[in-house]
Amino acid sequence: MVRLNSEKIDFHQAMESTDKLLTHVIFDLDGVLLDTEMMYTVAAQEFLEPFGYEFTWSLKEKMMGHTELEAAAILVEELDPPFTPQEFVESRTRILETMYPRAELKPGVDALVRYLAERGVPQAIATSCPRASFELKMTLHQDLLPYFQVIVTGDDPELEHGKPAPDIYLLAARRLRACPSSCLVFEDSLSGVQAGLAAGMRVWAVPDPRLDPETLSGATILASLTEAPHLFANFRIG
Repeated sequence: MVRLNSEKIDFHQAMESTDKLLTHVIFDLDGVLLDTEMMYTVAAQEFLEPFGYEFTWSLKEKMMGHTELEAAAILVEELDPPFTPQEFVESRTRILETMYPRAELKPGVDALVRYLAERGVPQAIATSCPRASFELKMTLHQDLLPYFQVIVTGDDPELEHGKPAPDIYLLAARRLRACPSSCLVFEDSLSGVQAGLAAGMRVWAVPDPRLDPETLSGATILASLTEAPHLFANFRIG
């Protein structure tokens, strides 16, 4: 694992054991492009509180990156509550739908997406959330959508397995007509990092500060996306 921070970036270490060809970039959505993770926490706690449960970080960490139903199944397995994964998803979704349209971009997103577009690098979004949720989350950011040639959501009919399986990233690469080994993935969760690596792609992670970076073996760790353009100077792009 290569760990980077805003004070010092070791470019030689960052490039170790990799070639320098980069042709395509694929972004996760929640926690990478959009600052939505707190929304999930608030909505889950609002639903769980009447049952006497607390939505802890350790529980959320296990759920991050999975499809909605898979994440809910993890929660139900952990808590053994008097509701099903489907009931959790439906109730939490009703709460989240009032929040999604207010989602803001994470720091550095706008500049990074435009930076890549100016250099002719095709971009995609690969998110575990369903299409309807994706559209609500992007309410304030319609101007960015044209920069993404491919968008794959968790309910895509061609998607067989969710993260940490590599399916979603391989599907995005196929639709981009890209070789997986020359794709770069931006992720924030353990399951997402595992999915990108399993797809044979380079992975740069911008994890929640509470996530142990040692668990993200194989990924390059960034404090935020504002660091990314500095690293691209070390790649052949195109």
